[in-house]
Amino acid sequence: MNKSFPIFISDKKNITPIIPSSNISGQALVAVIAIMTFLSSLTLIGVDFVQRAAHSWSNQISYEATIQIRPIENVDIEKALRDAVKLVKTFHGVKNATIVNQSATEKLLEPWLGTGLNLSELPLPRLIIVTLKENEEINFREINHAIKTQIPGGQFDDHRVWVNRFATMAQATVFIGFFILTLVLGSLILTIIFATRNALAENAYIINVLYFLGTETLFIARQFDWHFFKTALRGALYGGVISIFLFGAFSFWTNYNLGKVEASQITALFGHFSISFIPYTKIIGLILFVSFLTMLTNRMTILAQLKKIDQCENGLF
Repeated sequence: MNKSFPIFISDKKNITPIIPSSNISGQALVAVIAIMTFLSSLTLIGVDFVQRAAHSWSNQISYEATIQIRPIENVDIEKALRDAVKLVKTFHGVKNATIVNQSATEKLLEPWLGTGLNLSELPLPRLIIVTLKENEEINFREINHAIKTQIPGGQFDDHRVWVNRFATMAQATVFIGFFILTLVLGSLILTIIFATRNALAENAYIINVLYFLGTETLFIARQFDWHFFKTALRGALYGGVISIFLFGAFSFWTNYNLGKVEASQITALFGHFSISFIPYTKIIGLILFVSFLTMLTNRMTILAQLKKIDQCENGLF
């Protein structure tokens, strides 16, 4: 069929839509897009929190090591602590070494043992925090061997195992997050396809008349583009704003309850909950992406359906 002579001109201002927007199901689609955007926003913000927490933990652990000295009979543990500090400072790449005093060690055990106990009677190991220099190669094996052989009850821990495990866990969490995001966006695309096909079916009599009169397929597709874009933008805004409000409320709760057990545990694991500029930008980008993705999916679906008219003598619908 010849489509080279369109009978409608689409570039006029304030043109009345050929396809009545009232015939296109809007509210249900807005709700679905809002839910999908909300879930996608939660995933993006969650991945951002995991990445920031992993980066913070890695930086803290990467430049610190620990020397643990167990109490041994007939061995002066205070002298062993001072000897360990002197010994570890002689190695290349060690910036400083600090002995954790007895009271600080007891406070570290209070969450597990509780308060009111006389911990001085227990054979508690003592700790030395070793601060490492950045961007320098350090022979951890040599330090470990020296501590074990020269300091009674001494043990050196460079935290490499924990850093690697935590980095692997963080990468797996990020991968799962983006996989979930892909599933949500895939579900959104399928929803838009069904919504577009439903809109075509509702307006089949108008589309058939326009098409067989010689109207260009792109002109027919443009009748749906703006409606679907506005619908998707409205739904995406709802979902994005709700997700920002939810995390803002959670951030306020953690800051308000700072010092309490529940908030302290969450803060210790993820840090302070605060949405920085980057997550805001990601959510705004997600809102625009969902809107344009909806419009593009709508257009591709319509063009694919209209293409079948030439192959079907009894009509498309």
